[in-house]
Amino acid sequence: MNQKTIYDKNKLHKRLRRDTGRAIEDFNMIEEGDKIMVCISGGKDSLTMLDILMSLQRHAPINFELVAVNLDQKQPDFPEHVLPEYFTSLGVDYKIIEEDTYSLVKEMVPAGKTYCGWCSRFRRGILYKYAKQNGFTKIALGHHRDDMLGTLFLNLFYGGKMKTMPAKLLSDDKENIVIRPLAYCKEKDIERYAMLAKMPIIPCNLCGSQDNLQRQVIKEMLQGWEKQHPGRLDSIFRGMSDIVPSHMLDAKLFDFQSLAQKPADPVQYVNVMNL
Repeated sequence: MNQKTIYDKNKLHKRLRRDTGRAIEDFNMIEEGDKIMVCISGGKDSLTMLDILMSLQRHAPINFELVAVNLDQKQPDFPEHVLPEYFTSLGVDYKIIEEDTYSLVKEMVPAGKTYCGWCSRFRRGILYKYAKQNGFTKIALGHHRDDMLGTLFLNLFYGGKMKTMPAKLLSDDKENIVIRPLAYCKEKDIERYAMLAKMPIIPCNLCGSQDNLQRQVIKEMLQGWEKQHPGRLDSIFRGMSDIVPSHMLDAKLFDFQSLAQKPADPVQYVNVMNL
């Protein structure tokens, strides 16, 4: 690795660590004594998340535990040896859960349709159950800023709702807290860092399923915007954390019904007239 590559890698690591630390602080994601399940798919995002969390753990003023957890769903040609070898090289505690959800999904989903929806539901259920059974206080997922932006427009365009992936979430059963430490990190930084760090990335298309077409359309739209108007995605992302309910149309978030004019203060009115 030449000097420039080392410099670029260290610069990206510093940026990712800063953005991750800021997100953790803003949303109080990690607390003293936490036992965190770091969910690893084998993709660039989750592997980078593990790398950054391990770095933060070494320098944090609080104590918390990290366990890398991978769900082997028995997809065809999944390289079972890759992640255990990588986790061992890092010196991180890990667990490989083996569940053949691939066969179930393949039976349920019609030919030509994407497996992603059912696959993710099964995966989430298994991981949530494992977290509860093994005393994990937080479940860390590797979604980043661009995932959140994409989800915002997916919900807006196809679901008629203005919502995205939250940085911190209490599960529906109220028994798991999900965190997304990479919430402030850009995908391009993660992708570049994972490449420079030579992470053993496992592709997500081993099952042969087609991509989520709607999400791909949104991703291309956002990339087009950023190319034509640099900084637009930064502006949209800032807007997601600076919402003014009184200037939207959701009566559940703002009491429009009770809005009324307030009578002028007579004394103040007289003083103004006498100026």
